[in-house]
Amino acid sequence: MDCPVSQKEALITIYSICQQNTSEYFREIGGLMFINDLAKSSVHCIVKEAALFTLGIIIESNVYCQQTLCTSELFEDLILFLIKKDSGVNLKRMSVYVILVLVSNNKNGQTYVRDTGCISLLLQLFRTTLPTSEKNLSDENTDPCYQLWSSVCSTLCACVNNPQNDNQNICCSVFPYAKEWLESCTEPEIVRPICSFLGLTVANNSYVQKYFVSIGGLDTLAKVLLELMHDSCLSHSSMKLAVVVTKTLDACIANNSAVGVVLAKYHTVSELLKLLSNETLNTGEKISIILTIGHCTEVCGKIYWNARESSIK
Repeated sequence: MDCPVSQKEALITIYSICQQNTSEYFREIGGLMFINDLAKSSVHCIVKEAALFTLGIIIESNVYCQQTLCTSELFEDLILFLIKKDSGVNLKRMSVYVILVLVSNNKNGQTYVRDTGCISLLLQLFRTTLPTSEKNLSDENTDPCYQLWSSVCSTLCACVNNPQNDNQNICCSVFPYAKEWLESCTEPEIVRPICSFLGLTVANNSYVQKYFVSIGGLDTLAKVLLELMHDSCLSHSSMKLAVVVTKTLDACIANNSAVGVVLAKYHTVSELLKLLSNETLNTGEKISIILTIGHCTEVCGKIYWNARESSIK
């Protein structure tokens, strides 16, 4: 217990072994609870980080281990790691990682993350940890604050999806921040995580979709698409990113085509047709674009048929 380096090495060995389908046995002999206690009791940061990472790896690999550790108590412990002033960025990242694997495809975990207030803390981290320096963004693989923010984005995505739940209504509170970042930056490192978060949060939720439109979010996505389409003439990455934005647009209007009228002033359908003509797109990307075009024009068809019925009468 007085040798943190040896403890870290032992934990690394444990998660390596548990990746070979031995997680269930490790759970049965009390290993999960021991590592959980170690993460809470150790005074050494490297041990806490290694213990949390080991727990995350094991939870991710075995649904029974996920069920065993998915308790309000563990979420409360993770909250403490996130709010303590002496917690480093890496310890926070490991804490967020454990939250991610606890809520992934797990209704109980999604409920606990809401009921314990953990999701409110994640939303606070979403708002406050994104680096604003272009230098930091260009070095996203090594910048710890960006990595923490990216992990938070992934965790919020898991909180609202599979199954979709009330967390969508909570997460829309940070839409203004997401909109502001999209307006000021079209770097893939920012646009991809935000679009994933937006797309899953608005999916099949008319209340959240209408709120996003009301703050000008759909306008912002349409403008980002225009900018990327201009860049796509020169950049393959911009074209791929335009597909990501297209999928997010579609999630915003798929079940609520009436809000899609906003897109007409940006000639979005024309831009999507240009994007569709790109020969480097794969079949899945082309299908996504076609579906988006269909949802964009759906309301036009309804208006046409309503007008025709009125004229017949």
